[in-house]
Amino acid sequence: MTTDLVIGMAGAGGDGVIAAGEALMTAAARSGYRAMMTKSYGPQIRGGESSFHLRIATGEIFNAGTMLDIAVALNWDDFLRFGAELPVGGRTTVVHDGAEGAALPLEGVSPADAVAAPIAEMARTSAGTEKAKNTVVLGLLAGWLGLSADSLLAGVRKRFARKSPEVLAGNERAFAAGLAFAQAHPLRTDRRLCETAPPPSPRWLVDGNEMCAAAALVAGCEFFGGYPITPSSEIMHFLGREIWRHGGTVLQAEDEIAGIGAVIGASFAGRKAMTATSGPGMSLKSEMLGLATIAEVPLVCVNVQRGGPSTGLPTKSEQSDLFQAAFSAHGDAVRPVLAPISVADTCRITIEAFNIAEQFQTPVILLSDADIAQRKEVIDPIDPRAFTIVDRRLPNERELEHYARFQITESGVSPISYPGLEGGNFLASGIEHNERGAPTASGEVHAQMNEKRIRKLAPLKARRDLFSIEGDRDAPIGLVSWGSVAGVASEATAVARREGIQMKLLVPRLLYPISEEVYEDFFASVRAGLVIEQSHQGQLFRIIRMFVDVPRGLESLARSGSNPITVHDVLDRVRQMVVAFQRQRVPQEEPTLG
Repeated sequence: MTTDLVIGMAGAGGDGVIAAGEALMTAAARSGYRAMMTKSYGPQIRGGESSFHLRIATGEIFNAGTMLDIAVALNWDDFLRFGAELPVGGRTTVVHDGAEGAALPLEGVSPADAVAAPIAEMARTSAGTEKAKNTVVLGLLAGWLGLSADSLLAGVRKRFARKSPEVLAGNERAFAAGLAFAQAHPLRTDRRLCETAPPPSPRWLVDGNEMCAAAALVAGCEFFGGYPITPSSEIMHFLGREIWRHGGTVLQAEDEIAGIGAVIGASFAGRKAMTATSGPGMSLKSEMLGLATIAEVPLVCVNVQRGGPSTGLPTKSEQSDLFQAAFSAHGDAVRPVLAPISVADTCRITIEAFNIAEQFQTPVILLSDADIAQRKEVIDPIDPRAFTIVDRRLPNERELEHYARFQITESGVSPISYPGLEGGNFLASGIEHNERGAPTASGEVHAQMNEKRIRKLAPLKARRDLFSIEGDRDAPIGLVSWGSVAGVASEATAVARREGIQMKLLVPRLLYPISEEVYEDFFASVRAGLVIEQSHQGQLFRIIRMFVDVPRGLESLARSGSNPITVHDVLDRVRQMVVAFQRQRVPQEEPTLG
């Protein structure tokens, strides 16, 4: 039996691969397990390959795992297209739809076991259609893994509840056929999950986009303006269903520029507002974000990162938009950039994004990524009452007597009014202005306003609650990681510390502006380390070095999207650093004179 299991499956569009993964995950959650599932698609608009990568465990999970324990290939052409996303190794049991003893198209790999199961034939025989292949696979895995057949069947019945009785009955027979095959052909390696007690209270099964949208409602969002783009569209879909219950509005605009323009207008009118997009849409929104910066209009702009540049890898995750988020503005514009590290963390960081936008009257960029946004996790319920909600500072009666919207205050934050507030009229435009909003070409005033807009963010940089540190305070090896890859770094840190390696990990949720003091304190004891991220250039590594005097031994561990960074990759580099430390302690022999 095992306490931790990683399953991967791939097939063609229409094979129901993702539906099978979600059914497995739901059954695991109902049985008391933790689970995390990522899904991946080919770039085609219709059809193409699809896959899921599912980790089920009895304890807490920080990432979706790497090497597969069980790999299910409905056809090899589609499975092999995913490459390193579905890694097969020496411990993998490969299940494929093919003839017994057929050669596997796996170069340089000898899996632990290979099982040829007549999946398509069982589907045709039992259900009358190959469309039931995914249900056959559910039966196979129920038998081999020890998952509750009743829970999986309940999911099958729910999925086909609106279909005809014949379709439902056919899928029930397909499930039974898979289960019977598994019972008759036990795996050579026992893959059954250790039993765990059912959860003491209901748990949530949710993805990052749904969590982001729900958290926006908790924060008080009343307006969403946007344009559909993979992989962020589910945020708009969720809000389109739910925001009206809270008195809000969703506008699907004609393009990305109009979407954020409407958000600026809604915020100017006094409403908390947000938009969501991905890299190409962020490029289009950049000028409007500059308008929100100079007009000091609060808003949240979510960028669910995918592979770039241009259309790039539209269905794959990457962390390569950090430069864009921090620097894609003409003029001296500083915008807060935040990033969650998990589905559950997306709730807190989304609310923080709204709070920061409102408190500092600024656009805030929330950098999610396709991994977090579209993966599903089993998490404990989150109580929305636990969060403090911040609203913008409105002018009081005295301030309204001679209202100066952009008044230079000690904090840099000025009271903001809204249309219809008596005495609160002001001009908000993209041209530089004085304290009352009147246009100006004065270099002196421009310098004062630049200083005001940047200075007001100083308290944000001091917020250490937007950073988390794991490990030994005085450790000589330090890791820094962010976004979805932080879970890999966290697990690697835990493993290394169990091996006796003195190591620590810094995970920033605030990526920009850089908090120099936090990094300097963290690096004080560090002689060697890694900044771990999913981008070819190592963008956070480069930004940190712009502002912080980093240790000489700090290196970048960075890869382009769709090339996963694993726990073993991190541990290998860390162990090399430990060996280097020991070599440095070996005394050098004095040269001898001949």
